[in-house]
Amino acid sequence: MKLITIIGARPQIIKAAAISRAIRNHFSTQMHEIIVHTGQHYDENMSEVFFDELQIPRPHYNLQSGSGNHGKQTAKMLEGIETVILTEKPDAVLVYGDTNSTVAGGLAASKLLIPLVHIEAGLRSFNKSMPEEINRICCDHMSTLLFSPTRQGIENLKREGFNPENKPPYTIDNPHVYHCGDIMYDNSLYFSELASGRSILKELDLKPGFILSTIHRNNNTDDPVRLSAIFDALISITEIYQVQVVLPLHPRTRKMMEVNLSVELQQRLNSSTRIKIIPPVSFLDVIALEKNAGMIVTDSGGVQKEAFFFQKPCIILRPETEWVEIVENGNAILCDADKKRILDACNTFHQNPGLNYPPLFGDGKAAEFICKEILNQLG
Repeated sequence: MKLITIIGARPQIIKAAAISRAIRNHFSTQMHEIIVHTGQHYDENMSEVFFDELQIPRPHYNLQSGSGNHGKQTAKMLEGIETVILTEKPDAVLVYGDTNSTVAGGLAASKLLIPLVHIEAGLRSFNKSMPEEINRICCDHMSTLLFSPTRQGIENLKREGFNPENKPPYTIDNPHVYHCGDIMYDNSLYFSELASGRSILKELDLKPGFILSTIHRNNNTDDPVRLSAIFDALISITEIYQVQVVLPLHPRTRKMMEVNLSVELQQRLNSSTRIKIIPPVSFLDVIALEKNAGMIVTDSGGVQKEAFFFQKPCIILRPETEWVEIVENGNAILCDADKKRILDACNTFHQNPGLNYPPLFGDGKAAEFICKEILNQLG
């Protein structure tokens, strides 16, 4: 079976490691994977290092779409992916998540009548002002096989008219919905052992129990009020709890700090001995930081889950989340960019350290299940 996998953004490259590993270890004689990198994240720190570190096969195609407005970027991807599909004539196209690369892959496959496989189907923030929400909804409704990491995702799809009881043969008009667990849980288990030997804690002179924070979403970085509230809260946390905060920041976020934070707040940040602002780090270093953190503060969807995987309380710097289960179970608290809510959440976690982490995201073998079903239904 010939499978085209579409990747483009850094998280998708990481997710692809799980599927590529499953194909290599269990299905190499039955499935041939062709990796297409759209070039959505195209600099070395955002992609190349991950291919090396995560042992992902090099892409067969790189479309070099680069950055740009949504329409222009997606159009370049769509044109490139369509050409690849016409050349390779795959049995199926696989996409991940909710980026422009995802929706471009979905459009190209569906218009050329190639079955589409969507991993991370059914996730909803119920906020259509987010480009990701539009992308994931559109992609689900173009798919033949939909793999949801959570039971909530299945319920979301049922509300949109999907029928989990559909019988084969499966098509875009008769799709099949699966609850499969999360391939990022597969990855976290697999790479956790490798991350144990990382030296980043020693390099940064960190003791376990620090707070790890990541901030990258445009609605936080580009809004002076929101960004100021987040950093004001982080400074206050270091002062109240005498704890270090580590912030691996993308250069763009650092640039927006210089633009959107007041001189006074920048001076407070620069003079703080407990806030460490560092460049982006590799995936294995991120895992090492997550495993040794006492708490995680983030606006990243992926980091929210990883906090749960490694049993760390999480403060979410967004008004909503696709991962509602971790909020409902008390492992994460939605705080948006509100200083009081952030501080209250931090206090809640300090007062209630004994959280429960049930197996919400599967058994760590989601990638094997997905590959087996693709072969069974589309091979």
